[in-house]
Amino acid sequence: MSGTLRWFKSSYSSSSGGECVEVALHPHTIHIRDSKNPAAPLTVACEAWAAFTSAVRVT
Repeated sequence: MSGTLRWFKSSYSSSSGGECVEVALHPHTIHIRDSKNPAAPLTVACEAWAAFTSAVRVT
C-alpha cells in the first residue's frame, strides 16, 4: 500500500524525527501512520477524518 500512496508528515510533528505522524490522502479514505511503524497504517473514511479534525482543531 505505501508504494502507491503519497505520505506527508504532520506540520505538528517534530523536525528531529522519531515522533512523526504521517498522512496519505486517497479519494475515499485517509491513511494515518506512525513513522516508527509504517507497516501498520490506520485507514478511515474522509467524513470520519473531517469530523475528527474539526473536533480537535485548536482555535
